[in-house]
Amino acid sequence: MSNEDDGTRIIPRRTSESAAMVASVRRAMAITPVLNRLTFEDADEIRAVFSDLIGSKVDDGFSLIPPFYTTGGENIRVGRNVFINQNCTLYDLGGIDIGDDVMIGPNVSIITSGHPVEPSRRRDGVIAKPVVIERNVWIAAGATIIGGVTVGENAVVAAGSVVTRDVPRNSLVGGNPARVIRSIGD
Repeated sequence: MSNEDDGTRIIPRRTSESAAMVASVRRAMAITPVLNRLTFEDADEIRAVFSDLIGSKVDDGFSLIPPFYTTGGENIRVGRNVFINQNCTLYDLGGIDIGDDVMIGPNVSIITSGHPVEPSRRRDGVIAKPVVIERNVWIAAGATIIGGVTVGENAVVAAGSVVTRDVPRNSLVGGNPARVIRSIGD
């Protein structure tokens, strides 16, 4: 089930869609250990394994330092010249679109899925919302970005921030929840 307006997907338990989600997780759990055994010196092999994980070839400017974690991988889209530092977690059920020239610091989490808040409904299924990281964004160490968020072009997300709403382009955001600290430019 989907909400066409904002890209929200609701995946109820015990459905064909939830079975596909579990199969995707199993696939990712088979590929990520291969990726995570590689070292910084294995850049070409990292690109090849990551391309297999997401189902699309990344460019030669793509760089990732393992370890890396994801729930599926096939809902991650990566632009050109993207850098992902070590120990990042991308829960991509809702879709993660990473633009060109994006830098993602260590220990960053991008989480597109969750559960209903109401205690009686928490185990009913999964709710997933997309995340869009526009061109030339820097997400600093330890930041968390929650589903339904767009981080605008040239923005910086400060270390340790929790981003729960859209980030305007050309801005620095920080805190929990993240708020605009100031505009940035060249």
